[in-house]
Amino acid sequence: MYADSIGWNFDNTYARLPDDFFAPAKPAAVKAPKVVLLNHRLAGELGLDLRPFHPDSAAAVFAGQELPPGSQPIAQAYAGHQFGGFTMLGDGRAILLGEHRTPSGQLFDIQFKGSGPTLYSRRGDGRAGLGPMLREYIISEAMAALGIPTTRSLAVVTTGEAVFRAQVQRGAVLTRVAASHLRVGTFQYAAARRNEANLRTLADYAIARHYPEFASATDKYLAFLRAVADRQAALIAKWMGVGFVHGVMNTDNVSIAGETIDYGPCAFMNTYDPATVFSSIDHSGRYALANQPGITQWNLARLAESLLTLIADDENKSVELASEVLNEFPAVYQRYWLAGMRAKLGLQTEEADDEELVNGLLSWMHAGKADFTGTFRDLGSPELLIGERYQSSAFQTWHAKWTERLAREGDPSAAFARMNTVNPAYIPRNKFVEEALAAAERDDLAPLHELLAVLADPFTVRPEWAKYQIATDDRGYQTFCGT
Repeated sequence: MYADSIGWNFDNTYARLPDDFFAPAKPAAVKAPKVVLLNHRLAGELGLDLRPFHPDSAAAVFAGQELPPGSQPIAQAYAGHQFGGFTMLGDGRAILLGEHRTPSGQLFDIQFKGSGPTLYSRRGDGRAGLGPMLREYIISEAMAALGIPTTRSLAVVTTGEAVFRAQVQRGAVLTRVAASHLRVGTFQYAAARRNEANLRTLADYAIARHYPEFASATDKYLAFLRAVADRQAALIAKWMGVGFVHGVMNTDNVSIAGETIDYGPCAFMNTYDPATVFSSIDHSGRYALANQPGITQWNLARLAESLLTLIADDENKSVELASEVLNEFPAVYQRYWLAGMRAKLGLQTEEADDEELVNGLLSWMHAGKADFTGTFRDLGSPELLIGERYQSSAFQTWHAKWTERLAREGDPSAAFARMNTVNPAYIPRNKFVEEALAAAERDDLAPLHELLAVLADPFTVRPEWAKYQIATDDRGYQTFCGT
């Protein structure tokens, strides 16, 4: 059988948790599965080989019609604050096959998304449309190439069936690969059930899987909270450094492993504006670009609340200790963000006025409606600073300060070379993402494959890819949740 021969090595550690945390699940039968994309590069990293096999066999596997040996399909239970409101949730259209162990011993979740209803579907159909699944594939692979922790996409297949949303869509299943699918919402679920033994079991499992260095610590649950907060601070700083707007930062979309998860109404910003919102349902701007660090701190507070009974026996002491971690977050985030911005400006040392220098550039970009990605890339190539916008007195004043700052570090040409390794030439520009998705709906995959090739090498400029650097004014652009 095809599923037996590609190198699967399944373990099912999550399924050995108490039954409260999951329910058995089975991918739905589909009419005519067909491969759209297979991620051979990711497969190789996982120790899998997809190349020798017929597309029909691959389609059957990645549509859930033939399950890998050793897999134990389940739907995970979790809760979440969705736009601030608490809800008991669970995998309504996702099924965890289990964890695949790579030849190097790493453990990765293998999950189907869009594979049919589960116990937690809440009257939903459990299906997914082709467009949203391809968007997740495109954006998650772009994030990986940019060096940003992320879930990945191993495959997308169509099902041969229709999915009914605002419009009729072609049904599809995405295979998602993650360090795990443990979320802040998983801990909220355990805490809401008021079973402290299960909560402790979950926390011990999360520590053993993602933070084993704390497994024997006397304050391991506090250390766990601090470590999760640190990873989230580092992650959001990276998002901000590339202008990524997640769009749906609910607590069920905050990974304990520190990965970007759930690419629903997300997009990369072109025109720099801290108030940028792309999600069609984020009417208040709760998850706007500039709000992402603060929302992360809010989400971490929900994790802290869930862990209070474990952190210390005395409730007041537990609140005090958890509050210390939360109060540290802004400074921790700021250190990560400023370090990233220094790198984007070619700076290797720290000076007291660096934050002012960075904010001066961002203020100019905001006032002049400048392209975020393009501006940083141009700074690393002085010959490109010739456009009219760069001739303004405001920019020239800032540029003089930056040039003086660079000179104190030595050879500016070395700084420019460094900048071009951290400032991408290519991001998933919204125009090209939409064009690729529209073409794929017509079974024309050429634009999709070209876009994926560009995004896989985001720092190397190639003349034939010139159009992918062109920014459009994307204010008013909207993205939509696929559910």
